[in-house]
Amino acid sequence: MDFLAVLRHQLTAFGELVTPDVELSTPVTGCGDWTLYDLADHVGNGNLWVVTAVAENRGDHTGEPAPKTAAELRAWLDDTADALVTSLSVDPETPAWTFSKLLPRTVGFWQRRRALETLVHVWDGQHALGAAEAFDPELAADGISEVFELFAPRMIQRGLATEPQAALRIRSTDTGQTWTYGPGEPVAELTGAASDLLLALWQRIPATDPALAWNGNWAAGERILAGPLVP
Repeated sequence: MDFLAVLRHQLTAFGELVTPDVELSTPVTGCGDWTLYDLADHVGNGNLWVVTAVAENRGDHTGEPAPKTAAELRAWLDDTADALVTSLSVDPETPAWTFSKLLPRTVGFWQRRRALETLVHVWDGQHALGAAEAFDPELAADGISEVFELFAPRMIQRGLATEPQAALRIRSTDTGQTWTYGPGEPVAELTGAASDLLLALWQRIPATDPALAWNGNWAAGERILAGPLVP
């Protein structure tokens, strides 16, 4: 998958959320008490954080707060997006600082991570403004893989979650892929379109959403899903 192309597209889509008349105080329900302004600040400063990670091999960059007006905020977002794409437009195998040793510490890690990060935050912004769109199935499926490859084990390493005591199977009805998280034979299976499954893993929709279906020991499966699997 061309993650750099995906990233460019998602950064453009995110920037387009910040129109001249948008209300920046709009709540973003999937992100705690954040507003649309907070979400934009997070995305833009995250872009600059990764630029520093690649250029200076460090992860301690702290940026200035984003501009407060919609016009200035949009221009700032576009500048951070351009800086990020320029930074990541190199060989994916180029070494770079990353926050985890679970996957290769390369620019390729950031191409994928920022593409998937921005993907979810585009949905957050769209949902806040009342017009959320489903994810591309193949891209959503890769996002599901990333949760189990990177975030779920990292949450355990950081002491923010415990090892699951049983296994949960996730099945995508539109891509045909399955993922198993936890030891032994799965005690439950959660099925749905890849987009809805990714939203559930990132706690944007509940595990009881009508778009999802449970088989097996639903209560045990929901406990595994509750992890938490992601930050």
